Formats: sequence, C-alpha cells, structure tokens
Amino acid sequence: MKSIFKTTLLATTMAVAFSAPLAMAAETAAAPKAEQAAPVNKAFKSEDQQSAYSLGASIGRYLDNSLKEQEKLGITLDREQAVSGIQDAFTGKSKLTDEEIQQTLQAFETRVKTAAQAKMEKDAKENATKGDAFAAKFLKEKGVKKTESGLLYKVEKEGTGNEPKDTDTVVVNYKGTLVDGKEFDNSYTRGEPLSFRLDGVIPGWTEGLKHVKKGGKIKLVIPPNLAYGKNGVPGIPANSTLVFDVELLDIKSPAKTDTKAEKPAAAAAAKTK
Repeated sequence: MKSIFKTTLLATTMAVAFSAPLAMAAETAAAPKAEQAAPVNKAFKSEDQQSAYSLGASIGRYLDNSLKEQEKLGITLDREQAVSGIQDAFTGKSKLTDEEIQQTLQAFETRVKTAAQAKMEKDAKENATKGDAFAAKFLKEKGVKKTESGLLYKVEKEGTGNEPKDTDTVVVNYKGTLVDGKEFDNSYTRGEPLSFRLDGVIPGWTEGLKHVKKGGKIKLVIPPNLAYGKNGVPGIPANSTLVFDVELLDIKSPAKTDTKAEKPAAAAAAKTK
C-alpha cells in the first residue's frame, strides 16, 4: 500500500509538506541569492508573507489529497474540523490533549489499514472475475490456443527461424493493457524496444514468447498466477489478467550476447520474486 498507511495521517502530511521546501532549499544553497528569491505576488507585502502562505497552501493541498484517498476507502473526514485543528494548534487552543491526539491518530491509522485491506480483497476478487470473463471470450476467437498453465495466446505473425529458449536474450516491442483496455506500459510510445533474457521476466512472458519466432507478432492473455497474482504492482491491481501485444524483433543466444541483457524497466515485464 501507499506510504500513508505506514505512519499517521498527520505525521505524513506534516513531513511531506515541510520536507519539500527544505529539500529544495538544500539543493539551491549554492546558487546566487538573486536566483533563490521568488517574485512576490501583489497579494503579499513581503517574501516572508508569501513563504508563510505557500507553506500553509502546501499543507492544505496535501491534506485535501489525503482526505480524498480516505474517501476511496469509505472513510469520510470532516474538512472543517481538519482546518479547525490546524488553526487551534497555531493559537494554542487545542480541544484535545497531546495524549488524546496520539490515541485518536493511532486508532484512525488502524481504521485506514483495515479499510485498505478490505478494499484490496474486494478489488482482487472483482479483478479475478473480470479476468476470467475476458479470457473466456478471447478463447473463442479464431486461432487462440490455451496452454496447460492457463496462458492464452494468438500468433498473429509467425516469423522465421527458431523460437527463443529460456537462456536467450530477446528484443521486443510491446503494449500492455488491463482487460478493460487501460494501458499500463508501451515500448512503442517510449520510442525504443526492450532487451532482456527470456527467463528474467514474468512466467507468462517466458512461456508465451516461446510460441513465436523472430519477426513474429503474438497476443498474450496472461492470468494472474502467471503475472503478479494477489499482490499486484504499481499500475497493475491485484489479481489482474494482463493483455500484451508483442513483436519479437530479435533473438540472441548466450554466445552472441556480449553484455548482460538489459531488464525491462516496465513493471509488467519485471520478474516477480
């Protein structure tokens, strides 16, 4: 889950809001003073006023985004009370003691973790159902084959020569999407193909690319157990069935590979542990 579940909401908010300007100041410490100064907006009388307002705005925006994340989990917090808490803290008129604040935030963190776990399990179940439905429909298309592992593939262009082996390095262009069509990776838009050892990627790729030859094109529908399973990765939710359109540009045997193969930077092609 996101880092917000590792610390309290307040601690995270304050840390991010204040660390950003401090980090920026450290990076620009060696720069001339004239380059450090920001133009003062006409709404403020001085740079100090504008700096104070900017810190407050940073806290407010981050807090607002954090509250929106909680709403996705079914937890709706009163924004007016959040603002009131900040104002009371500044004036020293807090309605809660430090101990009460700590206890409340610890209890809130537990609520967030519980809600997040429940949502993840619900989403994983829904994703599995959607993936099964998509795979069943794809299997009915002409030319689609299913392996014992559950992988579905359709060779759209045969290519020539031999299929790659586990120890070979392959060079590919590809596009990866979820079953709803949402794209999460695309080497074409990055403007360059990727090169990696075939046994260094997710099982669905390792198995699937053995069904196509150099110059060929293949469509892979990879079930969760051959991809990222119940955990998922950023951009790919838990229990997601993945859809790849892959173009196998080249195959290099170990003897012809002078350097270690570059592993794909894309999440969808990284090997799971």
